Formats: sequence, C-alpha cells, structure tokens
Amino acid sequence: MLVLSRQRDESIIIGDNIVITIVDIRGDKVRLGIDAPTEIPVHRREVYEAIQRENLRASRIDPNDTKTMNDSGSPGRAE
Repeated sequence: MLVLSRQRDESIIIGDNIVITIVDIRGDKVRLGIDAPTEIPVHRREVYEAIQRENLRASRIDPNDTKTMNDSGSPGRAE
C-alpha cells in the first residue's frame, strides 16, 4: 500500500484521469473530493461491499421465483 501525506487543498493523481483532493480535515475525519470519469464507479467501501453482497444474492435467485413478484419487486401474487 502506498501511503502519502497531503494537506488541505493538495491532491494526488491516479492514472491520467482521477484526481483526489483533500477538501477538509476536521478532527479525525478527512473529506475527499474525487474527480473521476463517470464510467468509473466510486463508492465508500461499505457501500461497495453491500452492492457486491446484493449482486451475489440476486445471482442466486431462481428465475422461476421472479414470476411471482409484483411490480414493486416484492414477492406476491402475479397480476
């Protein structure tokens, strides 16, 4: 892991098109500004892990089970 020290308003550049800027530092929290192309997803780790868990869960659903889902995506009677 590369560890860099930066102060407020300083940046690091990843590749040619991702810029991470230290926006603010308050106590033990650092606010980051991330400038990246829209095709590159950027998530907090806990959000990314939740997305991965949901994708895994969705991949295990039997396609026949979706026939009984209503428009809200909840199990119920098919209309």
